[in-house]
Formats: sequence, structure tokens, C-alpha cells
Amino acid sequence: MKSGIHPEYRPVVFRDRAADFAFLTRSTATSGKAVEWEDGNTYPVIDVEISSASHPFYTGTQRVLDTAGRVERFERRYGLGRSEG
Repeated sequence: MKSGIHPEYRPVVFRDRAADFAFLTRSTATSGKAVEWEDGNTYPVIDVEISSASHPFYTGTQRVLDTAGRVERFERRYGLGRSEG
């Protein structure tokens, strides 16, 4: 790897304000804001719109769409049955 051409890779806190959830990881992302973490050190903080704490897929509140049922209902309503091959 060439030296001096890559961004600094350092600890950064990502914070989901909607879910009151934050996690510390390593990243090249930068921020003008900082936060004191649980270990007493200060790290740059990046606020995110959604995280695993607030995304419906991870929280179990995801809605499952019944596309097969919708197709069958459409075919019954409009009489467009599938042709047998």
C-alpha cells in the first residue's frame, strides 16, 4: 500500500438518535462533532437516520407483502387465468 494516499482509519461513533442507540467502530468517515464514549475517550460522532436498532428488518416489525395472494386475487377478479402449457 502506498503511504500518504489513504484516509485515516480510526475509531468513530455512529449514533441513531431515533432509537437512542450508538456504537463504536472504525471508519474513514469524518465529522466536526465529537462525543465522550463509555471508555472515557472522545471520538468523532456521525448521526445516522437508521441503524440496526431502528430498521424494521432487524427489529422484527417488518411487513411481509403477500404478492402471490395478490396475483391470485387479480386473476380471479379479471378472469385472466394462467394457460396450461
